[in-house]
Amino acid sequence: MFTDKRFHHYSLSSLPKDLLAGVIVGVIAIPLGMAFAIASGVKPEYGIYTTIVAGILISLCGGSKYQIGGPTGAFIPILFGIVMTYGYENLLIAGFMAGIILLFMGIFKLGSLIKYIPRPVTIGFTTGIAVTIFTGQIASFLGLKGIEKHEEFIRNIQEIFTHLHTTSLFSVVTAAICLGTVILTPKIAPKVPGPLIGLIVSTMVATLFFPGQVATIGTAYGEIPSTLPQIHIPTINMEIMMKLLKPAFIIAMLGGIESLLSAVVADGMTNSKHNSNKELIGQGIANILTPLFGGIPATGAIARTATNIKNGAISPFSGIIHGIVVLLVLLFFAPYASYIPLASMAPILMVVAWNMSERKVFAHILKIKSTDSLVLVVTFLLTVFVNLTMAVEVGLVMSAILFAKRMSDVMVTEKVLPNPRTKHEKVETGMVTDTHDCPQISIFNVEGPLFFGAALSFEETIMKTINYRPKILLLRMGRVPFIDTTGEANLAHIVHHFSKNGIVLISGLNSQPEKVLKKTGLYDVIGEEHFYEHTGEAIQYALGQINKNECLGCKHFAFRECKKLSAVEAVDSSRKRLKATF
Repeated sequence: MFTDKRFHHYSLSSLPKDLLAGVIVGVIAIPLGMAFAIASGVKPEYGIYTTIVAGILISLCGGSKYQIGGPTGAFIPILFGIVMTYGYENLLIAGFMAGIILLFMGIFKLGSLIKYIPRPVTIGFTTGIAVTIFTGQIASFLGLKGIEKHEEFIRNIQEIFTHLHTTSLFSVVTAAICLGTVILTPKIAPKVPGPLIGLIVSTMVATLFFPGQVATIGTAYGEIPSTLPQIHIPTINMEIMMKLLKPAFIIAMLGGIESLLSAVVADGMTNSKHNSNKELIGQGIANILTPLFGGIPATGAIARTATNIKNGAISPFSGIIHGIVVLLVLLFFAPYASYIPLASMAPILMVVAWNMSERKVFAHILKIKSTDSLVLVVTFLLTVFVNLTMAVEVGLVMSAILFAKRMSDVMVTEKVLPNPRTKHEKVETGMVTDTHDCPQISIFNVEGPLFFGAALSFEETIMKTINYRPKILLLRMGRVPFIDTTGEANLAHIVHHFSKNGIVLISGLNSQPEKVLKKTGLYDVIGEEHFYEHTGEAIQYALGQINKNECLGCKHFAFRECKKLSAVEAVDSSRKRLKATF
C-alpha cells in the first residue's frame, strides 16, 4: 500500500485528521446508503453493504487521495429499471460485469476519453436523474398507500395523482420534520451531518407521538441483519451476460463519469492531481467484489468526497475509515434502523436530488440558445420520459452531428488572386470577379479541417469554379490543420480529375495532412515536386508551366501587366514580381 504515491510522506501525525474525516463521512453515508438502496428497489441493508465494501476498496485501489465511494443518487433510475426488468440477482450480475468493463477501461488507459463526453449531455442526464429521484420520493413523503412503482415517469406520476386521497398526515409531519432538520442543521452546526440528525429527530417524533401510524423500514423490509452476508457468487452464463450487457455498459459508463467528475472536484478543492486510469481500475475492482456481498453498483460520491476534504482528510485512509465506521454501526446498531420511518428517507433523497440537479448550469446553457441548448433539453427530456440509455445515446449522436455541422461551417474554400494594390501583392478573395480572373491558373484558399462533414462542399466548390479546365490548380492549405480519410478521398478525386489535363500544386501543407497523404499514396500521385512551403514559390513554378501563347487575346486578366505587355513579357514580368511575394 505504501508504495502508492497517494500515501507518500504520510505519518502518524496525519492519522487523527483522517480519523475525524472518516468518522464524519461514515456517519453521513449510513442514511444515504439505505436511502439509495430503497429508491433503487432493493433492501436498505444492500446499500450499507455497498458503502462498506465498495467504500473501502475504492479508497484502497483508486487513483484519488480523497475519493469517497459508495452507492449514489445518479444510479437510482438505472438500478431501479434493472431490478424491475431483470430482478435483484441479475442486478448483481450487471454490477459485476460493469466492474469488469471499468477495470479494462483503466487497464487500457481509457480514463481520459470520458472527458470528451459533451457537457450538455452530462448536465442533461444529471438534471433528468435529479427530477426522477425527486418525484420518485413524493409518494413516500405523503405516505400514499397502494402505490405501484413503474419504470416510466408518466405512469409513476399518474400513480401519485390516483392515490393522492390516501395521503397520511402523520407521514407528511414526519417527512417535514426530517426535511427541516436536514436543511437547518448545516446552518446551525456545519460539522454535524444533517441527514443523520434528520433521521434521529423524525424517528423519535414518530415513535413517541404517533407510534404505528407511519410505515418504517422494519414494517416494509424486516429487520436489518447485524452482519455482512456470506460471499455469494451469482450464476452466470452466456445468455444472461448478453441480456445484461447493455445495462452493464451503462452502469460502467455512468460510474466512470461520476467517479472522474468527483475526482476532478477533489483536485480543484485540494490543488492535487488524480490518476484517472487508476481510479477506473479501483472502481472496477470495487464493483467486481461488491456484488459478491450483495451490494449494488457504486461510484465516487461528489458530496461525500467534498465533505471528506472539508473535514481535513489527508489521504485515502479517511475513505477506508469511513467504510469501517459503517461496518461498526452495522454490527452494533443495525436493529435500531428498523424504526426509521420511510417518510424520513424521502426528504433526504429530495435534498440529494436538489443538490445534484445542476440547475444553475442547466439554466446557463439554456440561456445561450445554441445547439448545446438543444442537446441539453433533448437529453434531459429523454432521461425523464424514456430512460438514461436512450438519453445518452441520442445526446452523444446529436452532439457529434451538430459538432460536424459547426466544423463544416468553419471550412472555407475560396478562389483568390494577387492584389496589385497591396505590399508584395498578397493573394485575396476580393480580386476574383467576372472580369478579373486567370483562365490558366486557379488559386484557392482552403481553411479549416478537411473532414467528412466538409469534404463534399470543398470538392463541389472547386469543381464548380474551375469547370473551364485551367492548366494549373493551386491549393493553399496552410490553414488546414486536419484531414480525415473522407477529406483525402475528395481531394484525390480532384487530383485525378485535373491530372489528366493539368497540374495540381499544394502549398503550406501541415504535418497531419501530409502524413495522411503519404500513407494513402496521394502524396506520390501529386508528386513531391508539386508541394511547396510558400505560395509564391508555387506561383513562380505555375507561371513557368502555362502556355504563354494562350495569354494573347485573353479577355480575363489576372495580372495588371497583361494589358500593357505581350503575353510572354507579361508572364515573365509576373514571375519576377512574384519572386518576393509570400
